[in-house]
Amino acid sequence: MATIDDFDKLDIRVGQITEVNDFPEARKPAFKLTIDFGAEIGIKKSSAQIVNRYTKERLAGKQVLAVVNFPPRQIGPFISEVLTLGVPDQDGETILIAPDSAVPIGGKLY
Repeated sequence: MATIDDFDKLDIRVGQITEVNDFPEARKPAFKLTIDFGAEIGIKKSSAQIVNRYTKERLAGKQVLAVVNFPPRQIGPFISEVLTLGVPDQDGETILIAPDSAVPIGGKLY
């Protein structure tokens, strides 16, 4: 069973997507995201398999939640620096987790 101490080890922050690019080298369709987490964390990159649910235009400027303290992960030729969080819809497609109102970027989930 997880404890509150385990939860406290995760650093989950609000970021704003500033750039969205295609990721044709990915095994499954995905986008490369550039996400701004504010002054403390900075700009980070992430890969997300969300092309069936989101367009690049819809993602640009969107606020999302991501784990920012996992080690970087190599995904093909791309280094993903944060884990962008989502949940599956009824068809198994990812819906990004985001605040329901605009909040300052870099805010920590608690």
